[in-house]
Amino acid sequence: MRAAYLVSFLWLTVLSDPAPRAGEAPLPRRAESRDERYEGVRVSYETVRAGDGARLRLILTRPAASGPWALVFVTGWLSCDSVEAPPGSDDAPQRVFQALARLPGFMTARLDKPGVGDSEGDCAQTDFNSELEDYRRAFRQVTADAHVDPRRIFLFGLSNGAGFAPLVPQGTAVRGYVVIGGWLKTWYEHMLELERRRLVLAGHASAEINPLMQQVAALYSAYLLEGESPAHLFARQPALQALWEGAPTQQYGRPVAYYQQLQALNLLSAWSQVRVPLLALHGEFDWIMSRADLETMAALVNANVPGSAEFVELPATGHTFEHYSSAAQAFRGSADAFDPALARRVTDWLQRQP
Repeated sequence: MRAAYLVSFLWLTVLSDPAPRAGEAPLPRRAESRDERYEGVRVSYETVRAGDGARLRLILTRPAASGPWALVFVTGWLSCDSVEAPPGSDDAPQRVFQALARLPGFMTARLDKPGVGDSEGDCAQTDFNSELEDYRRAFRQVTADAHVDPRRIFLFGLSNGAGFAPLVPQGTAVRGYVVIGGWLKTWYEHMLELERRRLVLAGHASAEINPLMQQVAALYSAYLLEGESPAHLFARQPALQALWEGAPTQQYGRPVAYYQQLQALNLLSAWSQVRVPLLALHGEFDWIMSRADLETMAALVNANVPGSAEFVELPATGHTFEHYSSAAQAFRGSADAFDPALARRVTDWLQRQP
C-alpha cells in the first residue's frame, strides 16, 4: 500500500540501506547528516566495499516512476570533500548534483571517499590506485542494477575525476561523458602550469616568476619524475620546502603516493580510445586546470567520431561551476551566487543524447 502510494503520488522518500551481508551491520548515517529529498525521486544511502574491506557510502537517486533509467555516475574531485548534496547547499557542484537528481528518467550515483561523510577509512591515507578501484567497484555494483538502461550510462567527471573518468568502466559500454575542469597531460606538466598561474595570481612580480619556476621544476622533477620523497628532497635542498604547503608526507590533504600514481597514468591514451559523445567544460576563471587539456579531450574524441565531442568555455565560471566575476576573485575563492544556467548546460546535453 505504501509503495503504491509513493509511486502514484510521486511522493518523496529516503530509502534505507539495502539488506547487509549476513552478520554485517549496515553502514550508519552520521547523526548530523541531512538526507537529500526531491519531489518524485527516491534517495537511498547504500554501501560499497572497498578493496581493504572498508564500507563506503554510495548515494543513489532514482525516479519514483519505474525504469529502465539512464544512469549518471559521478567521478569526483581530488579533495576529501563529500559529494552529498543536502537541502540548502550553496556549493556549486552540489547544486549541479541536485539538478541531475531531479532530471526525469535519470538515476544518479555518487561515492564518498574513505573517511568522508559516512564512509569508513581515511581519505588522507588513501592512494590513487585504491581510490580508482573503489570507483570501479561502485560502478560495477550500480550498473548491475536491473533498472539501469545499459544503453544510456553516462560518466560525469569533475576536476581530477574529469581526467580519469575513462579508466572506470573497464569495458562496460557507456553512452557518453560530461567533464569539467579535468586534466590530460602528465601530472608533472599539470603542476608546472598550475604553479605558474598560482604565482601570477598571488601577485609575484613578473621578474620573479621564471626564477621561481626553476625551483618549482626542480621540486616536481625530483618528486614526480624521479619518485623521490619530499622529505628526502627537502633535506637535500631546504630552499624547495618554501614551495610546499603542509607536512612533507601530504599534499592537498592526500598522501605523496597519490600524486606519484597520478604521474604514472597515460590519460592521453585513455581519452584517445573514447568513441562516444563528450561534453568538455572549462571555466573561464579556472586557474587550477588548463583549458588546452579539455580542448584536446574534445579533439581526440572528434578524431574518432567527427562531431561527437563539444568543448565549451563557461564564462564567469571557476573550476567546478562556481560563479565569479574575475580571475582574482576565483583565486580568492569568494564565489558569487550560483548560476542555474550552468546546471542546465549539463542537464540539457544529457537529455539530448538518444
